[in-house]
Amino acid sequence: MKKMYEGKAKILFDDGVEGTLIQKFKDSATAFNAKKKDEFDGKGVLNRKISELMFGYLEGHDIKTHFVENLDERSDRVRSVEILKLEVVVRNRSAGSFCRRYAAPKNITFTPCLFELYLKEDALDDPQITEDSALALELINKDQLEHVRETTLKINELMKELFLKIGFILVDYKLEFGKTSDGEIILADEISPDTMRLWDPETLDSYDKDLFREDSGDLLVGYREVLKRLQEEL
Repeated sequence: MKKMYEGKAKILFDDGVEGTLIQKFKDSATAFNAKKKDEFDGKGVLNRKISELMFGYLEGHDIKTHFVENLDERSDRVRSVEILKLEVVVRNRSAGSFCRRYAAPKNITFTPCLFELYLKEDALDDPQITEDSALALELINKDQLEHVRETTLKINELMKELFLKIGFILVDYKLEFGKTSDGEIILADEISPDTMRLWDPETLDSYDKDLFREDSGDLLVGYREVLKRLQEEL
């Protein structure tokens, strides 16, 4: 197999199957744009399982994703897409970088949710970018942006409902979209506790990568609990 790309949490390989790639999940944990790093044995296995469950749930509600099939405990076959150079962040409550950026208190509820765009550029620490700037730089066109927004807002309602059922507040999360060879924009990357914040409704304890970011608990214990509840529900 030919390695096509290696990121902070995943590796993409080409095994010669047309139109698809193999996505392998790593055990690496990074925070603050990889300024903080560590390894957690089995984290990649947990994230792959959680992501498959989430993509399956969304596919069942007519959200198109890049997921094709599971191959082994760390690897999935996914559709080959050109990842947009934009990350979408949805905020249902204030936390993390939002609080730091605006000196805002934690746990403000946003109704409606906040829809934010960030430029995928590690060298610049993935800065926030306005929709007008993204359009002017031709990172996305108007039709694609509207599709991404509509899809994201639908995903948000679906995921909020699901996580509330299993005892979590969906605080915020990151999505990535990719363009297929025929120009269709679909959901890609992963959905896991690496890419979202999940809080206990009573204590506001974290069950996500903040356990690592803030040294506030056992990351693997938190991720296992998320997986357990999703498996029981789905």
